[in-house]
Amino acid sequence: MYKNNTNLGLFTNPRPLADILRPTKLEDVVGQEHLLAQAAPIGRMIAAQRLTSMILWGPPGCGKTTIARLLAATTDLYFQSISAVASGVAELRHIFTAAQNRHNTAYSGTLLFIDEIHRFNRTQQDLLLPYVEDGTVILIGATTENPSFELNTALLSRCQVYTLKTLNDTALEALILKAEAFWQRTLPVTAEARLVLRSMADGDGRYLLTMVAELFLANFTEPITLDTLAQFVQKRLPLYDKSQDGHYNLISALHKSLRGSDCDAALYWFARMLQGGEDPNYIARRLLRFASEDVGLADPQALTLTLAAWESYKRLGSPEGDLALAEAIVYLATAPKSNATYTALKAAQKTAYQYGSLMPPKHILNAPTQLMQEQGYGDNYIYDHDLPEAFSGQNYFPEGMARQTFYQPVERGFEREIKKRLEYWSQLRQRFQDRNST
Repeated sequence: MYKNNTNLGLFTNPRPLADILRPTKLEDVVGQEHLLAQAAPIGRMIAAQRLTSMILWGPPGCGKTTIARLLAATTDLYFQSISAVASGVAELRHIFTAAQNRHNTAYSGTLLFIDEIHRFNRTQQDLLLPYVEDGTVILIGATTENPSFELNTALLSRCQVYTLKTLNDTALEALILKAEAFWQRTLPVTAEARLVLRSMADGDGRYLLTMVAELFLANFTEPITLDTLAQFVQKRLPLYDKSQDGHYNLISALHKSLRGSDCDAALYWFARMLQGGEDPNYIARRLLRFASEDVGLADPQALTLTLAAWESYKRLGSPEGDLALAEAIVYLATAPKSNATYTALKAAQKTAYQYGSLMPPKHILNAPTQLMQEQGYGDNYIYDHDLPEAFSGQNYFPEGMARQTFYQPVERGFEREIKKRLEYWSQLRQRFQDRNST
């Protein structure tokens, strides 16, 4: 079946196709030109022949390990590679001792590559500091996690952080072409299936090459269609790290889509989070916050409806309860928006902090004891309901503090009505003050 295939060694060779096709020159790395081009940061480093410690941050399969290996190959540094998952303090100490002794050999130094560096705890990260500081090792750390969350400040201050991009469609196609050149034949897929295959990789070059190898080894005699591809290759799960970046980035995208009144984009990010395994209760909690912060009193029903959607989800669970949250998302996105309450609270908190512990005016305090009555507590208080407008216009701020205006309703939704009420009460208050001044 495979007699005429010159690359049948793959059956006996345990190396994955991604490793076999790993670039041997930096210029062959695809998708990271913003870092590796001559005028780019790492490209300038190579041209100057001066490598500094760095953190390579990017999604799986974008070339972090490959770049580290090729950087070592472009220098006369000894390359030492470890994984933070399997290494501890003892191994690090041994590496540093060997690196210090290596300065007397043919190598000018040591390039230490630490894969999954975010797995190191604080003690292990601190152990790196003096050896990175004095140049005993040039550190290249690879991580899929946001370094600002996972690495301590001292280590970050000693390293440049470079962000690698998810491989785009052009870069993924370049990898397929490399695989076809290696196999010396064209991948047996239709043009539509080829496009979907790249999409299924979700920007992960290593995963793409694994799928391509499986398709070549299956030895299809007819072009692979979309239906055949769907049966043969399982779609890669969406890249979503609930602990850090995916979690915060996608909820931010959802929140801002809602604020921008784009219900379609909001539903998309909601779907992405569900596919990634996010807890719908977390999403519901953020929706409830949005109802207060961004819709506010422009639509007082938003908070009630969102809370009802959350309660519905708690009773139904997924997938049935997801629809209730989707209903809340559409409602919030299409509701009139106002952050007037949010802004008012912030302003009130700032004023409370500035003025300290001022007492309320005595006329609005109760006087449950004789002493408090003698001191004037409750004197001259006017019961608002006794007045025709049910409004007295009294001062409720502390004595010695000018009246403040924190809440500024907008001309949208229900806040239009609230604004009319406030203006009406303001006029009555002014009349009350004018009457008292005369």
